[in-house]
Amino acid sequence: MTSATAGVSYADVERARERIAGLVDPSPVIRSPELSDRLGVPVWLKLESLQPPGSFKVRGAASKILALTPGQRRGGVIACSGGNHGASVAYIARRLGIPATICVPETVDPVKLRSIQASGAEAIVEGPTYDDAVEVARRIQRERGLSFVHPFDDPDVIAGQGTIGLELAEQVPGLAAAVAAVSGGGLIGGLGLALKGRALGGPAPVRVIGASAQNAAAMVASLQAGHPVDIPYQDTLAEVLGGGIGLDNQWSMAAVRDFVDEHVLVSEAEIAAAMLFLLGTHRLVAEGGGAVGVAAALAGRLPVPATGLDGPLAIVVSGGNVDPAAIWALRTS
Repeated sequence: MTSATAGVSYADVERARERIAGLVDPSPVIRSPELSDRLGVPVWLKLESLQPPGSFKVRGAASKILALTPGQRRGGVIACSGGNHGASVAYIARRLGIPATICVPETVDPVKLRSIQASGAEAIVEGPTYDDAVEVARRIQRERGLSFVHPFDDPDVIAGQGTIGLELAEQVPGLAAAVAAVSGGGLIGGLGLALKGRALGGPAPVRVIGASAQNAAAMVASLQAGHPVDIPYQDTLAEVLGGGIGLDNQWSMAAVRDFVDEHVLVSEAEIAAAMLFLLGTHRLVAEGGGAVGVAAALAGRLPVPATGLDGPLAIVVSGGNVDPAAIWALRTS
């Protein structure tokens, strides 16, 4: 095990933390007594859903934009997003006073689209899927000479997401395992890099577990194949986890391969149950993609003392951009 992979290092995560400190505050953790009782170890929830744009994506967006040259920032940035990355890029761009263009697919959640527009960014809704919207964004990037802010496959973005791991190591003493959602791999790869890198020569390594929706598991399929692959699009409550990892993926798949210990898949029914659990038990609004880690816990797919877990477990609740009424409606669906 090393502290670097494919051009991203633990030191990069530390630098990203310093870089974004003025724009992104640490997110809180809360104990979940109910999940702790179920799993037999203390379970903590890391509430990235409470970040101002509603998700962890603000970290990677801030890290990347602040790593651009002053001239690149003045020229404007462009991003493609299922919603949360776009909202985060728009939020950071507004804070820094630079223009932003966000391309989203036609399937974008209206809550996320409103968040993008409220930040003053130009929102372009085009393409039936995320991958189609990527092509639109790349075309506009070339036409306008904008700087592209990738949602996951970028060293500065991965390092930015890794700052969650630095915080967790401080907030949860003796952390034994951490769980986060998997889509393009920036979050779980950065988290694993931070937690594994911190353990070098120090505390015992933290077990890092990726949770994926069964209907949006491109990263898992790619890891099984040994190279990036496309998978057919399927409807899912975790729509932000949909889309591929990019056939030209350079960084995030390597980070996931090197720093994530295991992967679990959750069904649509399990995702719905997790969203309702977080709302009903903890009064937390979590979108489907943000709740997959909790879904894995409720479904009994996470490690417990009998399988060797000997300390606290943290679950990243990664996004909360969803209408609470839509969650409540899942009771009868």
